[in-house]
Amino acid sequence: MPARTIAIGDIHGCAAALDAVLEEIDLTTDDTLVTLGDYVDRGPHSRDVIARLIELQQRCRLVPLLGNHELMMIESIAGGDVDFWLTCGGFDTVQSYGGEIDNIPPEHVDFLNDCRNHWQCDSHFFVHANYRAELSLASQPEHAVLWEHLHFHVPGPHVSGKVAIVGHTPQRSGEILDLGHLKCIDTFCIGGQWLTALDVHSGQQWQATASGELRT
Repeated sequence: MPARTIAIGDIHGCAAALDAVLEEIDLTTDDTLVTLGDYVDRGPHSRDVIARLIELQQRCRLVPLLGNHELMMIESIAGGDVDFWLTCGGFDTVQSYGGEIDNIPPEHVDFLNDCRNHWQCDSHFFVHANYRAELSLASQPEHAVLWEHLHFHVPGPHVSGKVAIVGHTPQRSGEILDLGHLKCIDTFCIGGQWLTALDVHSGQQWQATASGELRT
């Protein structure tokens, strides 16, 4: 099987959905898996999701991107505004660690700190939320790539000519938003729809509900 580049949308603590799509994908060490951020918060099993992602580093080339929920988590662990994070879904994450922020293992903190803001291959680039079409990836404002929903700004084709793969803006239909130059694969798993994995070259999709039921 040739090497694949696969992206996974916002997981939000839905470990059963992640396990289901990973089993179907059947990753190899030649594959690149780009996770688009928002691994934690709102769903019940954020700790398990982070543990799975750490394990995946031994099974494939994992490229974990930072989402705004990971940023809130990191800042809270470092002594920032915990209350803001808790009201944005962080309460569920803390509960998955036994109810105490101090229970979060150092290796989980290290994993989150190592997440990057963007990644690119020859034909596609990947960010959590959004981008400015006229700016290089290295010059993107943090607010755009981590926080800005497509409802507020739909960018045009990027100056690189590459197709953007993003998450963050939930597609309540459960379907990928495909604008040609941009594809949003946050298909609202935490809201009763699907977790989506997408092979960006072949277009093959894998989807599962929060309970791990595969879409056929």
